[in-house]
Amino acid sequence: MTSGGQALSPLPSPPEERPAARARLAEVAAVFLRLGATAFGGPLAHLALMREELVRRRAWVDERTFVDFLSLANLLPGPTSTEVAMQLGRARAGRAGLLLAGACFILPAALLVGALAALYVRFGLRPDTQAVLASVQPVVVALVATAVLPLARSTLRAAVDWALFALALALALAGTNPLLVLAATGLVALLLLSKRGTPAAAVVPPLWLFAATTTAVGLLPLFLAFLKIGAVVLGSGYVLVAFLQADLVDRLHWLTTPQLLDAVAVGQVTPGPVFTTATFIGFLLRGPAGAAVATLAVFLPAFVGVWASGGLLVRLRADARARAVLDGINAASLALMAHVTLVLGRAALVDVPSALMGAAALGLLLFGKVNGSWVVLGAALVGLGRAHLG
Repeated sequence: MTSGGQALSPLPSPPEERPAARARLAEVAAVFLRLGATAFGGPLAHLALMREELVRRRAWVDERTFVDFLSLANLLPGPTSTEVAMQLGRARAGRAGLLLAGACFILPAALLVGALAALYVRFGLRPDTQAVLASVQPVVVALVATAVLPLARSTLRAAVDWALFALALALALAGTNPLLVLAATGLVALLLLSKRGTPAAAVVPPLWLFAATTTAVGLLPLFLAFLKIGAVVLGSGYVLVAFLQADLVDRLHWLTTPQLLDAVAVGQVTPGPVFTTATFIGFLLRGPAGAAVATLAVFLPAFVGVWASGGLLVRLRADARARAVLDGINAASLALMAHVTLVLGRAALVDVPSALMGAAALGLLLFGKVNGSWVVLGAALVGLGRAHLG
């Protein structure tokens, strides 16, 4: 207290610390802008690049901390690699680093996807463009299918996991809303645990997540639709496709399945998060403003989740009841991916050439271990060649 009874204001940061803090923020921005512009190949490739650059070379965190970051990201809804980027940014430069890392990792991909969406809107009906897209669509089906297989090996490890997967797949095939599939499977997993002698405590998703949006493609309905999707997509980025199919294609009829396939293809061949598929769809529906709104909405839950989580979800993972619900939701997410593979396959594999293209892509991805981006680009070149030769 001063002599006049007034409280002293907090001491400012020492002047020598301010340049160091600014330098760390600049480093975070530079690293993640570069990764966001060059990190092709999906979440696993992104994580490998971050580990090499920021754990091994720059030593921002140690290996154990990086694994902890990954475990936490796997428990949060949203894009896993983007959430790990946010946590690395926070480790290096505090909460400002969290925001900067996430924004810089997303921005290059979002801008590139938006530019490709503008080209798609302008040239999408040209015969050569249609030939390219027709060749790429079967590859997208193969990409989603190959994402299911490794996740099945790591997720479905016991008979109860397979039973939950079968339940969720049956619900999805019956046309059940994906949110209800996730909630029902998580609840069943919890009940099964209670039968083994552990007290059950229901985990109920917020009711607003089940609210329907209006059918008009206004900016507010667009924001709410992608905010809901960003808040509930847990697991692989390809689970996003299941929600896009269920909400934007089947329920709201904002898109067709071929347009969704094209959006996923663009999200795959560009660097950065697969969630920038939302940028492409937002542009199709409402132009540049729609692209910005959809991108903000689908990534916002990830920012909020990483900001607020701290060690909470790590402690939840150690709780048997919460772990049972999460395991059930993981099995349901896998079932949703399997279901959307069937839906997309029906739309993309329409004749012998498309079936052969899908089979070739599946072989390259499974046995040739070829990066998915190269397979998509190769299919696009095949389609372009067919358009000019035919």
